[in-house]
Amino acid sequence: MKKGLLHFGILLVVVLGLIGCSNEGSPSEGKSEESFELKFGMVAGNQQNEFKAAEQLAEYVNTESDGRLTLKIYPSAQLGDDRAMLDQVGEGSLDITLAETGRFGIWVPRASLLGLPYVVDGYDHIQKVLYDTEYGKGLQEELLNEHNWKIVANAYNGTRQTTSNRAIETLSDMKGLKLRVPEADTLLDYANYTGASATPMAFTEVYLALQTNAVDGQENPLSTIDAQKFYEVQDYLALTNHVVNDVNYVVSKQTWEELPEDLQVILEDGIKQAADYHTQLFTDEEASLIAKFKEAGMTVSEPDLEEFKTAVSEAYPKYLEKIGETAEAYLEEIQNANN
Repeated sequence: MKKGLLHFGILLVVVLGLIGCSNEGSPSEGKSEESFELKFGMVAGNQQNEFKAAEQLAEYVNTESDGRLTLKIYPSAQLGDDRAMLDQVGEGSLDITLAETGRFGIWVPRASLLGLPYVVDGYDHIQKVLYDTEYGKGLQEELLNEHNWKIVANAYNGTRQTTSNRAIETLSDMKGLKLRVPEADTLLDYANYTGASATPMAFTEVYLALQTNAVDGQENPLSTIDAQKFYEVQDYLALTNHVVNDVNYVVSKQTWEELPEDLQVILEDGIKQAADYHTQLFTDEEASLIAKFKEAGMTVSEPDLEEFKTAVSEAYPKYLEKIGETAEAYLEEIQNANN
């Protein structure tokens, strides 16, 4: 009997020793050896700045996680337009996408205020609104809790300018200008309230329409004017700065909660670095493109924007009405954020 107990005791010591060895060097709390491949969908093509920033993000998370976190990028609207991809992120079938803040207005009406022409003075103003005001903080909280969209970082995506076949020096020069704009209320209002004739048209048709004078002008960020070679068929560029485009890196709440804590940290750090790179790409590009367009023969003007702002502000009430009684307070908070 004693011999049996001795053998049992030895066996127990061995087993406990093996358990101890198996725990030694095990993953720390919040860390798992499980690997994850995230899907990142975007409308931008693989030659655009958005894709370049996403590539940097993919390289960063793969390196920092030792291959446990990888990213597969789906550019050129392979997974649908921006609205469709936001829906997919909300339901957890897509992990990451890009969306400008104003686009959230479809679901949260007060978000549309940041898409209004001349409501902000520049990208720094947008960042102050999103991170330093109750409006911005509350908006991000609602997007997370009600729609499963976690805003991890925000980046600059270019400022919309106006090209034309005649000079735009003052607001009066906009009168009667057949201006191609997308089917977006805020941009239709930019054209109409400045005195132009808003002409919606498919993006693929714009170059030919400009070339044949079917329309007199169009409006887009400088990067788009360059990529689509609109400078070849337009003689004038007016720096109207009417809409500052931002873009949010939106992560599915479901995806975020499924990641171990250490991979959350890596993903967040990677996205913030990608957003900074994204912003730098657009900033550097815009600085060089104005010089490029001048060399191509375009005349660049800087009209007095105060009269443009005053004219377009007359469109604001209809947007405020959709938001409700708190809308004017939100608008005031946005406008004062840069003071």
